[in-house]
Amino acid sequence: MDGKFVSQELRMRMKDRVQSLKLKGIKPGLAVILVGDNPASQVYVRNKALACDSIGVHSTVKRMGEDSSEQLVLEELSRLNTDASINGILVQLPLPDHIDENKILETIRPEKDVDGFHKINVGAMVTGNANFYPCTPHGVMKLLDFYNIPIEGRHAVVIGRSNIVGKPMALMLLERGATVSICNSKTPDLSIFTRQADIVVAAVGRTNVLDGGMIKQGAAVIDVGINRLQDGSLAGDVDYDSVRSVAGFVTPVPGGVGPMTITMLLENTIRAAEMIG
Repeated sequence: MDGKFVSQELRMRMKDRVQSLKLKGIKPGLAVILVGDNPASQVYVRNKALACDSIGVHSTVKRMGEDSSEQLVLEELSRLNTDASINGILVQLPLPDHIDENKILETIRPEKDVDGFHKINVGAMVTGNANFYPCTPHGVMKLLDFYNIPIEGRHAVVIGRSNIVGKPMALMLLERGATVSICNSKTPDLSIFTRQADIVVAAVGRTNVLDGGMIKQGAAVIDVGINRLQDGSLAGDVDYDSVRSVAGFVTPVPGGVGPMTITMLLENTIRAAEMIG
C-alpha cells in the first residue's frame, strides 16, 4: 500500500477545493506552533509547510524557545483563535515538560482544531458526528478505501490504545461496521487476536511487534509505527519482510501512513475553511 502515491492522488483533488474557496474570497490557512528544538518536530513542521504550499494553502509557523512559558503559548493560541485568516491551528507535539499538553490542546477553538484532539471533537467522533478526525487514523481509513479493502463485517485488530491513534482508530473502524478488538502491552497473547483479523493496525512504537506468523493469509496490515534504529534508519512496528509474504496488503515504513497523516491535516484545514464558506 503506497501512501506516497495515494497522498498525491488525494492532494490533486484537494487543489480543486482550494480553488473553489479562493473564488469565494477564502484562502485556507494553517498555523503551526513549534515549541523547542526537537529535530523530528522540526522535520515534521517543515514537511507540513511544504505540503500546504503544494496545494495552495497558506501556512505560518510560530517558533518558540524551549523555555517559553505555558502562558506565552496560551497567549499565542488566543491570538490565532481570533485570526480570521487562520482556519486551522496545530500545536506540534511533544511539548516541553513544563507545559500542560492537555491545557494547550483544549485552548484551541474546536472549529480550528485540525488535529481532532479537542474533547469536543473527540466527543463528536464518539457519537458519529465528527467534523475533524485525528489525522493518522483518518489517513489509515483513506488507505483502506483507496485499495478497496472491505471494512464492514470484517474483524479489525488495533494494537495500541493511545489517544492519538489507537482509540480513535478503533472508533473509526467501529463506525464503519467492523468488529474491533483493541490490544495493548498487557494483552497476554497478541497472536490469538491477530491471526483472526482481516485488518491489523499496529500503533505501539516498538519494532517487530508483528511478524508473518502472527497474521492470517491475505490480511491487510497497516504499520503506524515509526522507530529510529541504531544505524539511523527508520523501521515500523511490523516485520515487513515476513509479513508481506503472508498479507494481502501491507504498508511500508517510511512511505506508508506517514504521508497520509500530513494529507489528512490538509483535508481538515480545507474542511475548516469550507465550514465558514
